[in-house]
Amino acid sequence: MLTEIERAEPRARARAGWTHLDALEAESIFILREVAAECRNVALLFSGGKDSATVLRLAERALFPERVPFTLLHIDTEHNFPEVIAFRDRLAAERGLKLVVRSVGDSIRAGRVRLRRPDESRNPHQSVTLLDAIAELGFDACIGGARRDEEKARAKERVFSFRDEFGQWDPKNQRPELWSLYNGRVRSGENIRVFPISNWTELDVWQYIRREHIVLPEIYFAHARVVVRRGAALVPVTELTPPRRGERVEELSVRFRTVGDIPCTAPVESTAATLDDIVRETEQTRVTERGATRLDDQANDASMELRKKEGYF
Repeated sequence: MLTEIERAEPRARARAGWTHLDALEAESIFILREVAAECRNVALLFSGGKDSATVLRLAERALFPERVPFTLLHIDTEHNFPEVIAFRDRLAAERGLKLVVRSVGDSIRAGRVRLRRPDESRNPHQSVTLLDAIAELGFDACIGGARRDEEKARAKERVFSFRDEFGQWDPKNQRPELWSLYNGRVRSGENIRVFPISNWTELDVWQYIRREHIVLPEIYFAHARVVVRRGAALVPVTELTPPRRGERVEELSVRFRTVGDIPCTAPVESTAATLDDIVRETEQTRVTERGATRLDDQANDASMELRKKEGYF
């Protein structure tokens, strides 16, 4: 039964102008403070994309006035968009944060990863490099920007997601999180993946970016790019993704809803050049972010869950 204080609290917040973004921000800040309090050596997985930039802003809010104590960790496929890599480096330098980069290319050259063919996407193989980095640097927690609205495997994953000594996730053996109580205890070799914006949607993220004036790589905004149509997707024409025989090359106004490995990331046709435009466009879209742009997730319905069981983000 609700007390008078509990019944009055929503009304008081409404009068004070409390919004859904304030509620989401407060939840994320609470989660990040739990990580800082419970975990010894924490990495913030930072690709330079919109979700990791949002999580970084939330971490700054959560731990102010102290500087964010987490190590920024990027698992670089060496096939990322150069605009995003430049943004990653610039942001880390401007904020005075420690950035550690580990490369899938190094894992390939060391024989830790074997590609089936030279043009295969390196995105699924990031798990090996990530697990090696966790073991090398002794991280007991890794904070990520995954959201439950992105994909159904992520929809059933806990906020504090336990990984065993092999880095694996067991979706049938997850820790309960009743009343938002999080268990960050791990033994040597185990770790926790933490997702502070699990309950956010793509629209929430864009609205928060607009409200907080968060700077992002320019490829998130409409720009002219040479592409080919491949099935239902637009594929950018690059050295890694050249046009195939019979494909017609076009220059279109596009933007990226998500960024990642070039061979598996598709832009969408768009004229949204400002944050207001993107928010309006996102309000109207009926195709999920990953469904529209991630070619690797279209291989089969269980692609993401299989990768997460193997140690993926």
